[in-house]
Amino acid sequence: MKRSHFIFVITLALVIAVVTSLTSSLSPARASSADVLHSPHSMQVKGGCHTNCAEPNAQTATSNLSYHGGTGGVGVETGADKVYLIYWGSQWNSNDPSGEAAIQQNFFKGVGGSKWNNSVTQYCEGVPSGTISCGSSGTHATNPTGVLAGIWYDNASSAPSKPSQSQLASEAVKAAAHFGNTTASSNTTVQYVINTATHNNASGFGTQYCAWHSSTSSSYGHIAYTNMPYITDAGASCGANFVNSGSTGLTDGITIVGGHEFAETETDIYPSSGWIDSSGSENGDKCAWISSGQGASANITLSTGTFPVQSLWSNAFNSGAGGCVLSY
Repeated sequence: MKRSHFIFVITLALVIAVVTSLTSSLSPARASSADVLHSPHSMQVKGGCHTNCAEPNAQTATSNLSYHGGTGGVGVETGADKVYLIYWGSQWNSNDPSGEAAIQQNFFKGVGGSKWNNSVTQYCEGVPSGTISCGSSGTHATNPTGVLAGIWYDNASSAPSKPSQSQLASEAVKAAAHFGNTTASSNTTVQYVINTATHNNASGFGTQYCAWHSSTSSSYGHIAYTNMPYITDAGASCGANFVNSGSTGLTDGITIVGGHEFAETETDIYPSSGWIDSSGSENGDKCAWISSGQGASANITLSTGTFPVQSLWSNAFNSGAGGCVLSY
């Protein structure tokens, strides 16, 4: 290669590198193939199993939850526990046949501070891996009132009809920017619920899972998010009429599934580095789809209405033997 050509190639490479660096610094943070996409932790469909599912009658079949060290020391949601609801895509425009958005919003407006959610406060971070009972040690998960911190209809354009995990993660990072949570510390107590419109759910919904939560890395820190499909599309597989009968019960799954993912994220914000049992199940998995007896799903009354929920696993229940509880 001639010297003049060599100098030209080197100069061009330097220009490209500088432009790429500047473009990167000016672009918003996003999830990409270079970011870490953690394996999603899913809620099984009723009568089936996907990954890390609860066994039948799990309250007597598996061990207590134990702490797994967290990610960067963060394992649970502490302090100002916040939920952001994102309705993704123009497919939501005048298209919510089951009224899922209103039910979901009313649930999250009232669930903070409830006795149902209070069992999460026994779990903590800042303790050794393998810890089963925090006592007064560590920093405990919280159950504050007013957990619903924001609602965003990101509906200027259509969302993918069957979004991939990386696309859902990117939407969660976009939501973090929208709500101004652009530092790593601001995202250690936050979960983003990405709601897809009716018949626009990710593959596997209703046959393999009802919803799942996960996390992704970004320049805003680790982002915890939930893939929340349009639950009534799955009918009985994801909770229709599981607690209530008739037309009233057709929407049961919205808060049964939504509450499941909410509580699991509070106690295992970056799965699976928080509180899980020896089979990989979280506090929601171990009590999913119990229809009778101790820990059966039931209606709870909040300041914003009455909602069906499943029970949550409590290590402290039954003198430390553990079990599923609706109140703590």
